[in-house]
Amino acid sequence: MHPPTSRQARKLRGIYMRRGSTGMNRKIAKILLLVFVLLQGTFSFADNQEPSHSNNEADHPTEHEEWTAGSMIMHHIMDAHEWHVWDDWELWGMSVSAWSIPLPIILYDEDRGLTMFSSSEFQHGTKAFKEYAIADEHIYAVGPNGEKDEAATAMIWDLSLTKNAVALLFSVGLMLLIFLSVARRYKKHPDEAPKGLQALMEPIILFVRDDVAKMAIKHNYERYMPYLLTIFFFIWINNIMGLIPFFPGGANVTGNVAVPMVMALFTFIITLAIGNKHYWQHILWMPGVPVAIKPLMMVIELAGVFIKPIVLVIRLFANITAGHIVILVFISLIFIFGEHGTSTTGGLIAAIPAIAFAIFLNILEILVGAIQAYVFTLLSAVYFGMATDDGH
Repeated sequence: MHPPTSRQARKLRGIYMRRGSTGMNRKIAKILLLVFVLLQGTFSFADNQEPSHSNNEADHPTEHEEWTAGSMIMHHIMDAHEWHVWDDWELWGMSVSAWSIPLPIILYDEDRGLTMFSSSEFQHGTKAFKEYAIADEHIYAVGPNGEKDEAATAMIWDLSLTKNAVALLFSVGLMLLIFLSVARRYKKHPDEAPKGLQALMEPIILFVRDDVAKMAIKHNYERYMPYLLTIFFFIWINNIMGLIPFFPGGANVTGNVAVPMVMALFTFIITLAIGNKHYWQHILWMPGVPVAIKPLMMVIELAGVFIKPIVLVIRLFANITAGHIVILVFISLIFIFGEHGTSTTGGLIAAIPAIAFAIFLNILEILVGAIQAYVFTLLSAVYFGMATDDGH
């Protein structure tokens, strides 16, 4: 790839910086604002989700519980109030105890006000603390005899920072570091060829601009670039972080349905807000269609308006979650064959193909993560283009 000309560098710099001496470009400010709005919306949706799995049981099974692949898989793809780092392990006579990073529990009780403490106080779900307890990652109020108090639980607002929320904050911080670093480089050296991180980011940003925004939206595509760049890098970075098997990776952020739901909701709202007369005419009273059929077409088109964001949610959520599950299934085969064999031989034999397939799928998921970021961004741009097309 040839270095960009001075004219191209100045055009790309317009994505990041404000022309003049005031510092940051308004478009960077829009990107930062969109990141935090998406973050706030994600928390709002996530707070209302009912978790379906307790990581405590998966990490610390009692002697009466049997290990199952299903519980292990669900533990790794669901959210949690602590960040599990490693299990108990022993090697060459040296043993290391399991370690998890406790996360803050933040509760607002309509009777008792704001309460904050560490999730370690629950001792993996075996103990109540300050009249609260946790089961299946759901915090509830306990009565005088330790039973669940339904009335008091209904008055609790759970604002806790869960594993996915912390991973999301980490990815946002990483995005800010990347974008602001590249912006400073363009500001200091506007006419020089890109170097380092700037050289890595420039072709990706140009790709989103030329092959996504400009191609799908055509007219006045620049006004949508901050949003499209935000969702592209947000999805891509979180997809990659979810494939890293150690802290701070391993969180299934985009596989949590609340996250793609919030992004799809913003795409939906923007599409409705920018829709022109031509767009609404084709939805509500399609021209060129017999009058007898127009009411039926209107129902179909209106349904399509709501189906499009739902498709965005399902496409991202299902693909990322399925990828995590398939990788974990292959890892589980090692323990399944080991338990049903006469010795550890079965597990060792199964380990070779299982690990090989898991590594292959992990590499494949790196590609899938980029593709899903591209598809979500492209479809959003297509919807914007449809809403602003004047028919000429």
